[in-house]
Amino acid sequence: MELTPSAHVDTFARDNLPPREQWPELVFDTPELDYPDRLNCGAELLDRSAERFGADRPALHSPDGPSWTYGELLERVDRIAHALTTDLGVVPGNRVLLRGPTTPWLAACWLAVMKAGAVAVTVLAAQRPKELAGICETARVRHALCDIRSVDDLAKAEVPGLRVTAYGGDAPDDLTRLAQAGRGPYRAVDTAADDVALIAFTSGTTGRPKGCMHFHRDVLAIADTFSQHVLRPQPDDVFAGSPPLGFTFGLGGLVIFPLRAGASTLLLEQAGPRQLLPAIAEHRVSVLFTAPTAYRAMLDVLDGNDVSSLRRCVSAGENLPEATWRAWHEATGLRIINGIGATEMLHIFISAADEAIRPGATGIPVPGFRARIVDRSGSPVPDGEPGLLAVQGPTGCRYLADERQLEYVRNRWNLTGDTYVRDSDGYFRYVARADDMIISAGYNIAGPEVEDALLRHPDVLEAAVVGRPDERRGMAVVAYAVLRPGVPGDAGTAEALREFVKTVIAPYKCPREIVFLDALPRTPTGKLQRFRLRTAEGEPGAAGAAAPA
Repeated sequence: MELTPSAHVDTFARDNLPPREQWPELVFDTPELDYPDRLNCGAELLDRSAERFGADRPALHSPDGPSWTYGELLERVDRIAHALTTDLGVVPGNRVLLRGPTTPWLAACWLAVMKAGAVAVTVLAAQRPKELAGICETARVRHALCDIRSVDDLAKAEVPGLRVTAYGGDAPDDLTRLAQAGRGPYRAVDTAADDVALIAFTSGTTGRPKGCMHFHRDVLAIADTFSQHVLRPQPDDVFAGSPPLGFTFGLGGLVIFPLRAGASTLLLEQAGPRQLLPAIAEHRVSVLFTAPTAYRAMLDVLDGNDVSSLRRCVSAGENLPEATWRAWHEATGLRIINGIGATEMLHIFISAADEAIRPGATGIPVPGFRARIVDRSGSPVPDGEPGLLAVQGPTGCRYLADERQLEYVRNRWNLTGDTYVRDSDGYFRYVARADDMIISAGYNIAGPEVEDALLRHPDVLEAAVVGRPDERRGMAVVAYAVLRPGVPGDAGTAEALREFVKTVIAPYKCPREIVFLDALPRTPTGKLQRFRLRTAEGEPGAAGAAAPA
């Protein structure tokens, strides 16, 4: 399949796509995925949705400000797009960095970049100057739209030639002022469906982040697969969640999916468990996107909070332990929709909803995607045997000028780096990240299974399990745990937890050592950084207990 002639004037993104022979096979198996050659996802998500569902319907909510209707959002987006191209000199194909807390203005800027035919590089407000400088260098970023409260770190990054335009301030050149000029509707750039729309950087759980390039059609494809077939949103739904828009889990769940469905979304700057619960009650949120750790934390503070408006709860970002699923279901009656996605794939590709959910399993391939389990050579393995998860679909990995493309895509399949088992019914069950398998005294031990056992104990809030080099066993199982307030982090508690784990799983899987921490190391998007625990030499003041030799 040849690429469609590009609308990009700045051709950097297309010039730096991997060679076609290094791409995964792309699959367009459902009618919804039959997109025209010319397509602008910003216009489809906003202009077309306003036409289909009505310009007077609510689109974006903020906790402290008025809601924006689809018509009001469209007017603001068009004004920003005019400012981008007329005042700031952005041309199609330019990379535009977007940085700030999750607000309606950040979402509007992203949509304006899409309509202007530029390439969005949305980063996290929590990222520091060195990280920002690396992203700007890799993606050759020369324009940035930044919340006035997040400008300082971007300035400290000292990116050569970067033009930073703030929004939310009162300076004459503030974007909100530039966008006040009434220039009428903005005609979206006639981009190719396979023009690069965004570069999403991986969250760095294992090292140097990689830039993942996704097309305009990819943006719509994640809405027309997972959202349409599994989530099944309704126009009256109100979305909310914790993932930031710099995390593709958040971009899909809080912008792309609701707009594609004519629904609305509540954008929260602070979206921890204690902020989410009152927001759900106040704004009658019906669709929630957050991580497993947040669901578990919310269980402790559910009393007194009204969650009766919820009808859909989605979990991704890391594995959802069965113990967390069952505890949430028992407390709320709601079935969490578990899913696995990847920045390389843009969003969720294996999941299940409603009666199709099997607690402890991730699910089945989302319509439009294929999945299988393979060995290291790429050959399929029988059902019931663990192996590497391989995926194909309408989206796929295309790293920005990165030699690691050859690691992620093999034999034209995307290899996610996860170890999975497929059962005889076609359900996929997570085992571990491929580099998280612990081989101890000849036994294969999956860290997440031990974590799930620990989380079944009422005193454990969070758990992470890694392997450490051990002279006698090759690797020793070491657990890190965060306890409930008031529970002593001492050797007695550690030994009690070890005895409990032995009643849940085979004793040989029990941690040789349990270390208590105040918090587990995570990326700004909430993903656990096990590699930091593997290299840790222990924590000052941390308590633990080792098994007898």
